[in-house]
Amino acid sequence: MEPQAPAKAEEREPAGREEPEEREKKVTWSELFFDLVLVFAVTQVSALLHHDHGWAGTGRALIVFVPVYWVWVGNTVHANTHDADRPLNRLGLFAAGLCGLLMALALPDAFGDRGPLLAGAYFGARLVLAALAHGRSRRLRLTPVTLSVLISGPLLLAGAFLDGSARIWLWALAAAVDLAAPRLTRRNMVRLDFDSGHLAERFGLFVMIALGESIVAVGAPVASAPELDRGSLAAVAVAFALVCGLWWVYFHLAADAVRHGLETAAVRADVARQVLSYGHLSLIASIIAVAVGMAEAVAHPGARLPLGVAALLHGGCALFLATFGYTRWHLFRSWSVTRLTAAVVVLLLLPAAVLLPSLAALALLTAVVTGLNLVELALVRRRGELPGATSPSLAS
Repeated sequence: MEPQAPAKAEEREPAGREEPEEREKKVTWSELFFDLVLVFAVTQVSALLHHDHGWAGTGRALIVFVPVYWVWVGNTVHANTHDADRPLNRLGLFAAGLCGLLMALALPDAFGDRGPLLAGAYFGARLVLAALAHGRSRRLRLTPVTLSVLISGPLLLAGAFLDGSARIWLWALAAAVDLAAPRLTRRNMVRLDFDSGHLAERFGLFVMIALGESIVAVGAPVASAPELDRGSLAAVAVAFALVCGLWWVYFHLAADAVRHGLETAAVRADVARQVLSYGHLSLIASIIAVAVGMAEAVAHPGARLPLGVAALLHGGCALFLATFGYTRWHLFRSWSVTRLTAAVVVLLLLPAAVLLPSLAALALLTAVVTGLNLVELALVRRRGELPGATSPSLAS
């Protein structure tokens, strides 16, 4: 996802459309206020993973995270393509924020008694967005929002009144429908006039929220401890260095690359779907996994990490790095060799992570991410591009 020279595309949008003169669109205060709900929701998803580190727990956490994420994505796209400061749009965003807050409250017991609350709040949020998007139009357009109202929302509601595996499977199907919706509705999505700068900034802010949650996860176990020993403080310092490293991986080169890729894309809707909707779902989910692993490591720096925790820590970090291979390919048709290599190294270190004390395992992972950033910085300064590039890098 590192910046590359602009591709020679005759059109940035589908044929037959004139490129409008673009004015820089700013993120509004109402959008940032809406994000506060997301902070709480991300914390609640992390709590689910803290409770169950296994494959089943991870799968359940992902199933309920998808509707939370999709509510945010839907409202972000609406704010991108409409005037978010209009009173009606502001009120709609606040209503969606209330629904998001109710979803967050339901997350700890989503597969128990609070399932109807989660499903009802999600359905309400999508109804609000559908009303804003279609306005007074009597024509029903096939969009991700309408698919949510017609299919995934009812599936969530139906599953909420079932128990056990029946609820899990119906909710997994609802999540799959939401994930497939942008592709299924591509014909209508390509007609939207996306503002590349605003959209890139909004998804970057979501990454920042996830990184902020990881800092909370690192500090919370130490802050609640009766005493602060040197091992805990050292673990906090190492974990914070890892968070800084993950921030650098994204914001040093990738954030600008996302905007550049959107600006130079022949069809912005395709980049928005592949790099933003899907790619950032992977990035944010991986940061949440790393945050849970770091919290456990910081809480017990001298003990060995359980396999499930180590898998979240190393697996989440590897997924975070490997996702840049996917996003860079869809942006520039080139490979992120350095990051894919680092992802493999992180996975190879997983066996060592369960044998070493938590502090040592955390330090080893931090060293890999720090080394990756130093290598990329040196390569860009020396060569003007990174390995795998098909055209000169914009970073020099």
